[in-house]
Amino acid sequence: MTRKHPEHSEHSEHSELPARPRPSRRAVLGGAAVTAFAALAGAAGTGTARAGGHRAGWPAEFPLPDGWLPEGITIGARPYAYLGSRANGAIYRADLRTGQGRVFHEGAPGLASIGLKLDDRDGLLYVAGGGGGTARLVDARTGALRATHRLTADTGHFVNDVALLDDRAWFTDSYDAVLYGVPRGRRGAVRALRLSGDWEQLPGVINANGIVSTPDGRDVIVVKSTPGELYRVDLRTGRATRVALSGAADVVNGDGLVRVGRTLYVVQNRRNVVTVFHLDAGATTATLRRSITDPRFDVPATAARYRDRLYLVNARYTSPQTPETAFTAVGVPL
Repeated sequence: MTRKHPEHSEHSEHSELPARPRPSRRAVLGGAAVTAFAALAGAAGTGTARAGGHRAGWPAEFPLPDGWLPEGITIGARPYAYLGSRANGAIYRADLRTGQGRVFHEGAPGLASIGLKLDDRDGLLYVAGGGGGTARLVDARTGALRATHRLTADTGHFVNDVALLDDRAWFTDSYDAVLYGVPRGRRGAVRALRLSGDWEQLPGVINANGIVSTPDGRDVIVVKSTPGELYRVDLRTGRATRVALSGAADVVNGDGLVRVGRTLYVVQNRRNVVTVFHLDAGATTATLRRSITDPRFDVPATAARYRDRLYLVNARYTSPQTPETAFTAVGVPL
């Protein structure tokens, strides 16, 4: 399913739309305040979420609209989570203090919101468009669509996740060996960066998925869901260097990534676990520290951090994906 591009091509299809505030379709109440896990000491310990104290009244689980088909979650400096829908590209905003939320960006047939990241600097949400091959920029205050970038004109692509670094938002493509660098802001050309080095694209499966910046802020780390590998990617050349996994660890079904300093959290969706690694200074080795499990996990796809808690969205890929299917997001302490 791969497509050929120049090594450093630049292309963009950009459109501006006026702000169109929409009324919310629905408000849902948050769940009870149950919280999180006790992490066991040791390089390969396992933490399991249990009842315990966090902030009084802050729920550790909240519902999403039925049939939402969630995938991505992002949180900025304020206590609001933004969650995208695979069903129609809508975005839901939840207040972490109460668990209450509303649909603040309406979708449309044929659209999808997969991975997304909030840029507190410009107030925009950068949204991966999945099989539509787009990156959309949504105003995080009003929910208005501000711009759409066409990342590829070819079919057979899946724009999956995004990380913010310097002047660009970097998007992964699960069906092609390429990263797309979208200028942060509303204007500018998109850079298509071909992956080389240790990267080997596998046909017909999910390859590149989650993406985060490296601790030194120069490059990115990408998880390859199949067969389950981590790579450091040089953003100047596209050269990918496989990160050595130390300890009895793997990242099979790796999906969302969260990095806090040199600690890397890898969400392994169908395994219902978050694997926690310590990165060396060059992000060339990842040493297993512990795993986080929780009985509330139901195929979590991605995660986002707010203060001392990690929030995960249950994609429930192994359950019926119908308009009546219930979905939740859950929080566990870091």
